[in-house]
Amino acid sequence: MGGLTAAAVEVRVARSDPDAPRTFSVERGGSRVVLDLLIAIQRQLDPTLGFRYSCRVATCGTCTVRVDGLPVLACQAIVPDTVRHVRIEPLAGLPVVRDLIVDMRPFLERWAAVEPFEPGSPVGEGTFAVVSPESPERRAIDPTLDCISCGACFSACGVAGDGRRFLGPAALNRAMTLVGDSRDADGGHARSAFGPGGIDDCHSIGACTVVCPKGLDPAGAIRRLRRWRIVGHA
Repeated sequence: MGGLTAAAVEVRVARSDPDAPRTFSVERGGSRVVLDLLIAIQRQLDPTLGFRYSCRVATCGTCTVRVDGLPVLACQAIVPDTVRHVRIEPLAGLPVVRDLIVDMRPFLERWAAVEPFEPGSPVGEGTFAVVSPESPERRAIDPTLDCISCGACFSACGVAGDGRRFLGPAALNRAMTLVGDSRDADGGHARSAFGPGGIDDCHSIGACTVVCPKGLDPAGAIRRLRRWRIVGHA
C-alpha cells in the first residue's frame, strides 16, 4: 500500500482467508465511526469483507468488534482525525465464522441458561404483580436492564469463552435482575448464578464494566449477587 494522504486512515482488518487483503487506506472527511470505515472498504475496496451491522444507533449489538484490542460497537466508536492507524478484529472468545463475523451461540447459550422464572412459580404461571418504581429492588435492578446482548463484556472477560463453563458477565448481570425480583419465589435463576460456572468463577477483573457500550456494570452485579448470597437474599 502506498503512503497515507492527510485525509486517510490506515485500517488493518483481521481476515479469515489468508489470501485476502488486510490493510486498506480509507479516505475520510472529519471524524468517522468504525462502521463507516468498514462500509467504505466493502463498497469501494474489497466487497468480500465480512462484518455484521443492522440498526446503526447502538441498540441491536450486532456490529460489535475489537478495535485496537478493545471490544466496541462499530456504529458508536469514533475514529478521531488524529488517529491514522486502526486495527479491527473479531470478538475474542467466540468462534470466527468469517472475517469479523463470529458465532454468538456460546454467548447466547450462557444467556439462556439463566431462565427468567422457574416453571411452576406464580409469575411463571402468568400472575404479574406490579413492583413500585420507588422500591429498593427496582432501584437496584433498573440500572442493569439496558443490556443489548452485544457480547462486548464476554469478549473482554478473561474467564469467559474458549470452552470454559463460566456463564459470563452478561448472563450474571441478567441473573442479578432476576434474583432481585421478589415476585419469583422458586429461584431457578439463583441456582444457575450460584452454581457451577456462576459467580464463584468470576475473577473480579472488571473489564466487562469498562467495555460495556451501554454503561452497565456487570462486575458490580456479580458483587451484589455475592453479597446477596451471604445475607440469604435469594
